[in-house]
Amino acid sequence: MKESLRTPLGKVRGLGSAKHGAGHFITQRVSAIGLLFLVPWFLISLIGATRGGYDAALAWASEPLNAVLTLLAVGAALYHMRLGMQVVIEDYIAKHGTKNVLLVLNTFICVVLFAAAAYAVLKIAIS
Repeated sequence: MKESLRTPLGKVRGLGSAKHGAGHFITQRVSAIGLLFLVPWFLISLIGATRGGYDAALAWASEPLNAVLTLLAVGAALYHMRLGMQVVIEDYIAKHGTKNVLLVLNTFICVVLFAAAAYAVLKIAIS
């Protein structure tokens, strides 16, 4: 018979694994690996493009491949940030109401920031 490692108080309160920690860990690591390639590409490309001035930077940003990769970099960075902030909020905020509000705000802010970035990149790419 399998013996439980949970304490009697933990059994009564129903506390234990939420069964999503490993998936959260893996997705944060996958987004970090994506950022490991996207951020250096973005910085090196943009620095090279800005040497030609404002018009050269606009021409660089309006190329389809650069626009798509820029959106991927911004999306991965915001997703990685949301996952990290979620862990911080869950670990250090004790009140359930405050925790829930901050988790919703965390997601909402990331979605708004991505929408603004997508609008900016697409406006440059289309014009």
